[in-house]
Amino acid sequence: MEWLTAPFEVAFVQRALWAGVLVSAICALAGTWVVLRGMAFLGDAMSHGLLPGVAIAALLGGNPLVGAVVSAAVMTAGVTALGRTPRLSQDTGIGLLFVGMLSLGVIIVSRSQSFAVDLTGFLFGDVLAVRESDLLLLAVALLLALVVSMLGHRAFLALAFDDRKAETLGLRPRVAHAVLLGLLALAIVATFHIVGTLLVLGLLIAPPAAALPWARGVRGVMALAALLGAISTFGGLLLSWHLSTAAGATVSALAVSLFFLSHLASAIRHRRRTHPPRPAALPVNAPTTRPNDI
Repeated sequence: MEWLTAPFEVAFVQRALWAGVLVSAICALAGTWVVLRGMAFLGDAMSHGLLPGVAIAALLGGNPLVGAVVSAAVMTAGVTALGRTPRLSQDTGIGLLFVGMLSLGVIIVSRSQSFAVDLTGFLFGDVLAVRESDLLLLAVALLLALVVSMLGHRAFLALAFDDRKAETLGLRPRVAHAVLLGLLALAIVATFHIVGTLLVLGLLIAPPAAALPWARGVRGVMALAALLGAISTFGGLLLSWHLSTAAGATVSALAVSLFFLSHLASAIRHRRRTHPPRPAALPVNAPTTRPNDI
């Protein structure tokens, strides 16, 4: 069993594992609502919309995380404002913000000749370079995500299934939607430097989507998604160590693979329930039991 434990005897792999577990829990809290509300495109747009803030912060010698927070706030405010425009669909508004923010980020990056390495880190992250301060930051982000999820659970649940019912119940769906966007932004900002913006959607969407056919209730989906994300992290780091592949990409790929396996198993289970095996037919000359024989 040395091949199973050897990678995790190294300190930086241990930190990567803890970081992945924390990221999985954060993404499970936010990603469940992303899956239930069909907001995958919004998550993709918000993750790429961080680029201008990160680029400006890096060029000015500041903290890229602060720039990511500013960009996430701009994206959240923009999506909320455009969502209230009656003649503009939400997807159109998100697409415009996505293209606009990404284009602005590329323009800023193109002004620098030495930004390629930082841009690669922004896109793909580096889970093996996690520091103890990063773990503390992720723990604080997880605590905040838990508080927001608990306080907003009822409003988020009503919003996910019927906006009008949420309005009738006095749950203020517009405010709930803005808070939900903030939760999504928190998950992306807190995790992008670990797995990168291109790979964060793997942990944000795949584990909740994989948990959906098996869990009962939203909280069950969140718990199972966090477990599947942790399994993906452990397995991805293990495979990355032995196969010499990119750690973040391997974790994300394994999470997506678990999604396909989950839905394949769910389809097989559903087919067996709807089409149970028929009992074997008796031979023509087989003796039959009559009521008088009993």
